[in-house]
Amino acid sequence: MLIRIGYDIELALTSPTTLLGALHVHPSRAPDLQAPEAFSVEPALPVRHYQDVFDNTITRINVPAGVASLRLRNRAVVADSGRPDPMHADARQHALHELPNEVFRFLLPSRYCEVDSALLQFAWDRFGQSPQGWPRVQAICDYVHRHIRFDYQQARANRSALEAWREGVGVCRDYAHLALTLCRCMNIPARYTTGYLGDIGVASTSAPMDFTGWFQAWLGGRWHDFDARNNTPRIGRIVMAHGHDAADVPITMVFGDSRLKRFEVVTDELPAAA
Repeated sequence: MLIRIGYDIELALTSPTTLLGALHVHPSRAPDLQAPEAFSVEPALPVRHYQDVFDNTITRINVPAGVASLRLRNRAVVADSGRPDPMHADARQHALHELPNEVFRFLLPSRYCEVDSALLQFAWDRFGQSPQGWPRVQAICDYVHRHIRFDYQQARANRSALEAWREGVGVCRDYAHLALTLCRCMNIPARYTTGYLGDIGVASTSAPMDFTGWFQAWLGGRWHDFDARNNTPRIGRIVMAHGHDAADVPITMVFGDSRLKRFEVVTDELPAAA
């Protein structure tokens, strides 16, 4: 299966600034690109890329004085298996002494994921008697899927996992933050993931396409995708970035005043003839 991905983002600016963004496919999916990503900046400014501590490709653009609008565009075609997210019901939860050093950081509290809060006791009360491993993570996803009501109109950039739990409303990042926080409370390493996920193999919606957030849990010696918002295996998930939570993986972060003028995301299946 071939999937067309891309975006057209335009920002209004009022002063010189620097922009950082997770604007490219994660290196783990780079081999699936059918050609290099067609990334462009308008006006044509110098662009630098670097790998952060999560191996995400981060783009840096220094915007000089006099630039009132910055437009970011990208297009690519990605080969995908066309199969839904794999399920491994026998993937086991590791004892703490078995965990690799590099995954321990995904047990710690982070900006939007308050492991050291009321969620800790709640998690043990609610999930402490559930089977460990994959079934426990799925039980957490089932709970979060029922507990949060999706409402794009109530999206809030600074809503934390604890607030999403108390408010019972949110968008995909809130589902992911709450679920991965509950996993960390249960000593299951979990990290936030963002990327493309189109309506492939499911009924399409009238809502504009957007990037989406989900999470990965460390079970059976590797990372596995979980999606508490959709709570069903999906086709065509394409990773852009991983992090402790959404604070680590902003699509665009502008160090100064800015306003979003345009935001269009594309992710759809190409016809077989393509």
